[in-house]
Amino acid sequence: MDLQSIKNRFGIIGNSPALNHALHVATQVANTDLSVLIVGESGVGKEVFSQIIHALSARKHNPFIAVNCGAIPEGTIDSELFGHEKGSFTGAVDSRKGYFETVNGGTIFLDEIGEMPIGTQARLLRVLETGEFIRVGSSKVQKTDVRVIAATNRDLLEFTQNGRFREDLYYRLSTVPIRVPSLRDRQEDILILFRKFVVDFAERYKTTPIQLDDEAKNLLIRYPWKGNVRELKNIAEQMSVLSVDKQVTAQQLKQFLPEANNINRLPMLANQHNNNNGGGADFSNEREILYKLFFDMKKDVTELKKMFVEIVQNPSALNVATAYARDMMQEYHHQQPHQEYQPAHAVAPLHPHPHNAIGHGQPVFIHDDIHHHEEVEESLNIMDKEKELIIKALKKHKGKRKDASADLGISERTLYRKLKEYDIDE
Repeated sequence: MDLQSIKNRFGIIGNSPALNHALHVATQVANTDLSVLIVGESGVGKEVFSQIIHALSARKHNPFIAVNCGAIPEGTIDSELFGHEKGSFTGAVDSRKGYFETVNGGTIFLDEIGEMPIGTQARLLRVLETGEFIRVGSSKVQKTDVRVIAATNRDLLEFTQNGRFREDLYYRLSTVPIRVPSLRDRQEDILILFRKFVVDFAERYKTTPIQLDDEAKNLLIRYPWKGNVRELKNIAEQMSVLSVDKQVTAQQLKQFLPEANNINRLPMLANQHNNNNGGGADFSNEREILYKLFFDMKKDVTELKKMFVEIVQNPSALNVATAYARDMMQEYHHQQPHQEYQPAHAVAPLHPHPHNAIGHGQPVFIHDDIHHHEEVEESLNIMDKEKELIIKALKKHKGKRKDASADLGISERTLYRKLKEYDIDE
């Protein structure tokens, strides 16, 4: 079956090279019994690829089941996958078959495999290597013939290095890896997908399909789409229902894109000036952005220290310093209109030196050891700073993730991932 027929059958839209390559790999591996690891961000359609592999395999007439490992509590996931015997734990009033028993001969899709507990990973490895499993609370070994397709939006190789994922299981699962591209990596498909979605929703709600002007189209293409195709579809539905004008401008489109106003405000990184052929910077790397911000803050602090020493040694420089401070305060209030400036308190007693009076008889206050001024290197470890900011935000909002994530400027899902990554106790 050619790629276009597969796209038509499973509702896949797009012609980007990365998407076509992923589909080609899926069709090539489908008619084997090899384990497959599908890698991609949330919302790119990893489950569709698992369905393609199953539908094109010799198991297509046998059961297929999709299991979200991240949605099953750690205490019950073994029972869900492998079954349990009556009385094996509190609440086990009857014996129960697990998925690996009920789907015998078919395919099981394990989504968010990176969230699977270590103990369950050991059981899964045994199934993959020997086709054997044991129900919870039983000692009887049972056989099963199930093809496993796994998917993740995490870096499992990194997880193996910090002990969160078994290395042997990783290599056993990733016999054939398939990388599904993110939407921002297939920009040529964005307008095609959007047009398909708005036409579908117009038919559903019996309205006229909305149209975008050229500026709005450019904005749609440059938008980061962190939620990928799922987010694009949601935006298309919102606009189909809520847009009064069916000819939508860029300004009107921004009302539906939560991060549209930040596209041109984020700091431009040096290695991003020429990427995407001038199509806009990719700001997906949060750590690089934070590093840029911390570097600029450190540079400003260093300049202020030098200027203060110069004022003490050369009183005529006060006017220049005053103008510089005024400009900084204006910029600060412009960027943070909701915060009030509060002067920092002195960290050591200050003593007046009347012989250095400036202006209207007002003394200059300096430290006794000002001539021994040294620059103190601050920690620029991005992970430390990021962790510190997250902890502060959680304390500020009394552990409320939604408010903390909004304050940090990240999604609640990203905050949850960071909490697990840095092992932060709430």
